[in-house]
This record gives sequence, C-alpha cells and structure tokens, in this order.
Amino acid sequence: MLGKGVDSVDDDEKTALLMFLEAQRASVLAIIEGLDVEALTTPLLPSGWTPLGLVEHLGHAERHWFQEILTGSAEPLPWPYGDVPLTTDRRSSEVFEFYRAQCERSNAVLASTPLSAPPRGRHPGPLGEEITDLRRIVLHMIEETARHAGHLDIVRELIDGKTGLGPR
Repeated sequence: MLGKGVDSVDDDEKTALLMFLEAQRASVLAIIEGLDVEALTTPLLPSGWTPLGLVEHLGHAERHWFQEILTGSAEPLPWPYGDVPLTTDRRSSEVFEFYRAQCERSNAVLASTPLSAPPRGRHPGPLGEEITDLRRIVLHMIEETARHAGHLDIVRELIDGKTGLGPR
C-alpha cells in the first residue's frame, strides 16, 4: 500500500464494490431475460411475489438506499409503490426502465461520494443502525441484489428448467 494515497485506495475499493454490485444486477436481468409477460407476472411460490415485482422492488431498494438514505432525498415517483408487496401492475418495459434508471442514479451517487460518507437519512429498525456509511450501503445492496437473484434463479428453473444464467 506504500505510495497509494487515501483517494486511490478509496477508488480501488469503490471499483471492486461496484464490480460485484454490477455483476449481481446483471445476473438479475440475465436470469429473467426472454421470459414472456405471463411468466414475469405469475407468482409460482406461496408468498405470491412475481419476477417482475421483484425487479421493481430492487429498483425501489436502489432508490431507497442510495437516494433516500444516503443523500437524504429522492425525486417523487410518478406512481406509487404497489399495494401487494413484490408484485406490480406496470408493464415490463416500464419496470426494467425504472430499475436501470435507479441503478444509474446509484452509480452516479457512488462515483461522487466518499465511501466513508455517513447517510443523511435513516432506515428504520436494526438495519438502520448498521448502515453507518456509503460503504455499508453498497455492501447491503450487493447482499440484497444477490439474495433476490437467487430467488429469481429458482423461479426461472421452475418456469422452464434453465439454470446458471447470468455473468457468473
């Protein structure tokens, strides 16, 4: 580490964290690629969530953590969050556009903010106490996205038997 400044170490860590987050985001989209509207909007498990609803949820999670919690504010959404958790009435193109836009906004926040920056907002409950800086927000989003990529992977196998989809 000799010869590396604090900014360089922070940039190296940001690059590594973003690489892992981007891989999980890409997995989410790759796992459900090619599914028709019926497959995207039909619940297969007793909990009732749908693949499209889960992608919308991930978009809201990106928005919540990087905008509402880290920066303390977010632009109002043109539509409300769904009444039934992890389902949506929106078109798949609208949900995918929303998810990609939220990921881009998250990346912009990450690029312009030190990993040690404390959040301006606070998530309720014990998780809020654990989130003390941007670094932990990114780690949480890697965890959240990977968890849901696994859920989608299982549902995709139930739909058409495909497994091992995604970049890793």
